[in-house]
Amino acid sequence: MDNATGERAGYRRSAGSPRGEARRLELLAKVTDDVAENGLVDFSLRRAARAAGTTHKVLLYHFEGAEDLLRQVVFSLRERRIGNALTAVAESPATLTDRVRAAWESLRDEESELRRVLDQAMGLAMYDPGRYAALGRGASQQYLPTLVSFCPPRWPEQRKLEVASMILATLRGFLVDLLTSDDGSGAEAGFAALLRAVQREEAAS
Repeated sequence: MDNATGERAGYRRSAGSPRGEARRLELLAKVTDDVAENGLVDFSLRRAARAAGTTHKVLLYHFEGAEDLLRQVVFSLRERRIGNALTAVAESPATLTDRVRAAWESLRDEESELRRVLDQAMGLAMYDPGRYAALGRGASQQYLPTLVSFCPPRWPEQRKLEVASMILATLRGFLVDLLTSDDGSGAEAGFAALLRAVQREEAAS
């Protein structure tokens, strides 16, 4: 993957004018669609430029480099995942248990390409944390507020954070199990136990 640190000399990131921001979002959407379809393997500014129908120099005007662009792409894909889960949750009853069940079903059934790319992003964060640590740190920062919002409003904020963190860490493990197992039966069995734990938390409130 290109570092692009040396290449960007002489270029300045978009100052954030409405026109510049609209162009940045347009480019980001095109690159995000390419990554969603083709994954992160061999990602580079030049590949991104081809997908966006522009040049890598134009990308360097709107983004700080390859890592910045990749971080924003992964952020966009996680937002897509969160949006899918929220849509599923909106159709479910309002208990925390039902919301967690609906979110899991959305994750379990999501398009394989989306899951593959987000798994690759976490793999990069673990393989080369010095370079890609932001891809890992950003995941919790992005997912936790949604899970906190699932919790009963009357709960203290610390309790919401604790329960949301438990749910997030457990669901992450189940997604890995789905990726690596033959039939996903372990994830389903574990999820049944997670729901019982969540039910106990609700009953104790």
